[in-house]
Amino acid sequence: MRRILDRYIFKEIATTWLGVTGVLLLILLTNQFARVLGDVAKGKLPKGAAMDVIGLSAVQYLTILVPIGLFLSIMMALGRLYRDSEMPAMTACRVGPMGIYRPLLWLVLPLVAGVAWVSIDIGPKALQAVDRIGAEARREADLASIEPGRFTVIGPDAAVVYGERVSAEGVMEKVFLQRRGEDGGVEVVVAERGEQKASDDPDTRLLVLNNGRRYEGIPGTSQFRVVQFEEHGIPYQLPSLEEPEPRPRAMPVASLLRSSQLDEIAELHWRIGIPLSALLLGLLAVPLSKSQPREGRYGRIAIGLLVFIVYFNMLSAGKAWIESGKVSPALGLWWVHGAVLLIAVLLLMVQNGVHRRLFR
Repeated sequence: MRRILDRYIFKEIATTWLGVTGVLLLILLTNQFARVLGDVAKGKLPKGAAMDVIGLSAVQYLTILVPIGLFLSIMMALGRLYRDSEMPAMTACRVGPMGIYRPLLWLVLPLVAGVAWVSIDIGPKALQAVDRIGAEARREADLASIEPGRFTVIGPDAAVVYGERVSAEGVMEKVFLQRRGEDGGVEVVVAERGEQKASDDPDTRLLVLNNGRRYEGIPGTSQFRVVQFEEHGIPYQLPSLEEPEPRPRAMPVASLLRSSQLDEIAELHWRIGIPLSALLLGLLAVPLSKSQPREGRYGRIAIGLLVFIVYFNMLSAGKAWIESGKVSPALGLWWVHGAVLLIAVLLLMVQNGVHRRLFR
């Protein structure tokens, strides 16, 4: 009998978890897909990298979706058992809290291990890959990525380019360009047309302008020079492919463990807190899901969502407080997890009458 009930409870929760997590992931990926397609259309991302970015983003989403999906699935599955009077029947068969947690752990422990792997190791690597794809896309971006009728900043020297019309081949018409000179002056160029050409230096490209004028000088003075040209090549540097110092979210966990920087310590506590939050939410969902047979099906879900929002907002606030030095790095986010654990234990004690026996 015990094995039958364990398999039944496990199946109910696991099936609900797959549905809830799948729906949430589909919603987030749909929004991400629209953003990525917009970046591809603007030339900010190469076409071949679109699916890579979406897949890597899905890995990042799992660190949040697994805890909330597990929490909601437990509440929904057990809530249905309470609503259909199946849970009272199980209680009559001497299925206590441990009888619920035993099959629940079959699902929770593998998910906690998986989300720990994603949060600590796979997630930062995915973020590094997304940053690398973005850097390569910025380096390979050409004039076709400039939107007609809009001012666009290109190159590491932040030159401003405007084209009234831009063809699919990257040829601009009615071009305006403004950039800072090496002597602190300003250079403004207007031309009939412009296009991009390669140079001998692989890190430099040429913006070749035709039939225009160049105005250069120092603002606030009368020292200006006007040059009329038929063809004028303006070199600009491509963004470097050398990987910069990774931001805390993309740093490997070994570097975070050795760091003494507050923002990196906060990131370490956040990564550890994600799998721990999944475990605590699984523990908390059991007492929160208890309801009366005639109670509404989704009444407890609203309470659960409120608990989840408060929990993760407190984790986010705690991380910001560590970064600003308001909370000791030794205390970290443990006080938030401790408060959730205490609430879960108190709810279990109240629902199982332990508090009445203690007072007696």
